[in-house]
Amino acid sequence: MRLTCPNCYETLSLAALIEHDAAREAIKLALEFPAPLGKQLMQYASLFKPAQRALSMDRFSSILNELLPMIKAAQIERGGRAWPAPQAYWQQGFESMWLGRDKLTLPLKSHGYLLEIISGFANKAEGQQERKGEQGRKYGEVVTGAYISQATKAAHGVIDHAGDATKMVPNKVAKGEAKVNLRDTLNKMTGKNHAE
Repeated sequence: MRLTCPNCYETLSLAALIEHDAAREAIKLALEFPAPLGKQLMQYASLFKPAQRALSMDRFSSILNELLPMIKAAQIERGGRAWPAPQAYWQQGFESMWLGRDKLTLPLKSHGYLLEIISGFANKAEGQQERKGEQGRKYGEVVTGAYISQATKAAHGVIDHAGDATKMVPNKVAKGEAKVNLRDTLNKMTGKNHAE
């Protein structure tokens, strides 16, 4: 049985692949990666392929060995600090590298650019959290959304004008059984007398 790589189109028999130590190690490592990263990881690894020959199994295994601990830990070291690196950042990073491959100097020599992209995602997320925290300290908790629970309304002193208005409308009107005198309802709600 012969296998063809979907990225570099090299063919190799399955028997030869399993007998080769580095290939066997690469297969073992590849199976440890989260499934959603599979295709993107293969595309990323192909960016290390030399122009005139196939990517060696030793080099492929080495690439996987370098990435797997970082992906499993969901953390990278970059610029002297640790950055969170959830699976979504890896997916976006691999995709960015693959889509921008025509602007890269190939073959890649290291994971530096990928790690820079991932640390950029983490830095951006950290900045958004910081801005949200600052906004909360400056203006108080920001309550958003169409539905706000009664407990949250009470805690923040939110007035439920819509609820107040429905309490003032008679049941027959709410069911559509009687005509509403808008002026009377407005007077009740505002406590003012709105003459004609």
